[in-house]
Amino acid sequence: MNYISVIIPFIFILNIALAIMIIFLERRNVNSIWMWVLVLTLLPLAGFFLYIIFGRNLSKSKLFRWDEKSYHLLKKMVTSQLTLIRENRIEFTDKTIKKYKDFIIMNLTHNASLLTQNNKLDVFIDGEEKFNSLLTDIEQAKEHIHILYYIIRDDELGKRLANVLAKKASEGIKVRLLYDDLGSRSLSKAFVQKIKSAGGEVESFFPPKIPFINLTINFRNHRKLVIIDGEVGYIGGFNVGDEYLGLNEKFGYWRDTHLRVVGEAVNNIQTRFIQDWNQAAKKELLIKDYRLSFEKKYGQCGIQIVSSGPDSQLEQIKKAYIKMILTAKEYVYIQSPYFIPDESLLDALKIACFSGLDVRIMIPNKPDHPFVYWATYSNIGELLKIGAKVYIYENGFLHCKTILSDGEIGSVGTANIDVRSFRLNFEVNAFLYSSEEVVRLTNIFLKDMEYSRELTLEQYEQRSLKIRFKESVSRLLSPIL
Repeated sequence: MNYISVIIPFIFILNIALAIMIIFLERRNVNSIWMWVLVLTLLPLAGFFLYIIFGRNLSKSKLFRWDEKSYHLLKKMVTSQLTLIRENRIEFTDKTIKKYKDFIIMNLTHNASLLTQNNKLDVFIDGEEKFNSLLTDIEQAKEHIHILYYIIRDDELGKRLANVLAKKASEGIKVRLLYDDLGSRSLSKAFVQKIKSAGGEVESFFPPKIPFINLTINFRNHRKLVIIDGEVGYIGGFNVGDEYLGLNEKFGYWRDTHLRVVGEAVNNIQTRFIQDWNQAAKKELLIKDYRLSFEKKYGQCGIQIVSSGPDSQLEQIKKAYIKMILTAKEYVYIQSPYFIPDESLLDALKIACFSGLDVRIMIPNKPDHPFVYWATYSNIGELLKIGAKVYIYENGFLHCKTILSDGEIGSVGTANIDVRSFRLNFEVNAFLYSSEEVVRLTNIFLKDMEYSRELTLEQYEQRSLKIRFKESVSRLLSPIL
């Protein structure tokens, strides 16, 4: 009894101290603050451990290291490009790029995202086509292969990748494979050892420091990047696994969007990979050693590679989404497997609707995470009431993360429209300034509409009490989903 009389006050004081720290010392979203205070109040002991695992803030952590020469080189390049754009001394290869000077400046100052224009794109919306292209490019590598995926499965597709990487490593090609420890938790030791035994290097992002106890489990590297010889880059939504080829009966056909980039933007995709690699690996790569000069003309697609993560409070990708929405004059088309915008992004979409813009949102017809799915339904209901159009994709599972506007500017990458992508995951998107490429992506969106059914306001308001209850609970939990 004496132990209990000591422990209970101790837990009470600990919870109060933690609540005070969350409210006054950590700069985080107000909804998230109140959610954690509620958890600590209702679950005194369990709430403390939940916070330690799921509630910690990484914004003051310096996770990604720069070698000094590369840092000063990038800083010089950003400063130079800002000066050229502000003084109208930069030559734009596509006339549409000039219209988005303010958008480009925001990403430059906010994220050091250099604008490149000498780029050619291939767009993949089918897993078989994407991985056939990727494996062919890997087979042709002459110097190095850098790969980062959130999920890598040890299945048929995963084994195909492991085999070709081991083969290239045995030929003397530098192979570096980085995967997220949580997303790829089922990856076998045999898979990793196959590549290592051939001379390749394999690392995991945020592995547990104590076996079976991972205090960084809430922070996931959700990026999907491949760089081959510094000349070819891949960025988009596909992970590595048989389901991404449409071979999972639960999901059926897997509809995603991935880009193959050839040109100057690959330097910036490479920089992102190297920073992530250096965080995970004991050996440090120097970014300056992997930057190439591109003399050949590949194309004229303007690209900025924008990344964000819980190590920063700037929420760079979310702000770029908001800027794109508020800049639109005609339409905003969005595809996302989850649609849980925070108040700022939801307000931007409401402003677009009230301004008479054509706002269309496409979501999947089935959940891969039930709570997130019902929170999605709760949010689209608000936009349906003010004129947005919502489409439910019926031809399998929709996983792409695409935003398009006015046939001129678009984004393809890894960031979903949800709080997790904006604040908890490490994400990366390619922002595109090109009438040709954005029109191509817009036509793909319109084609996807043929495989979708429109959710009308009348249909939404007829949903059952059971669904309304699921929406309410999921929306309440959305700040920490």
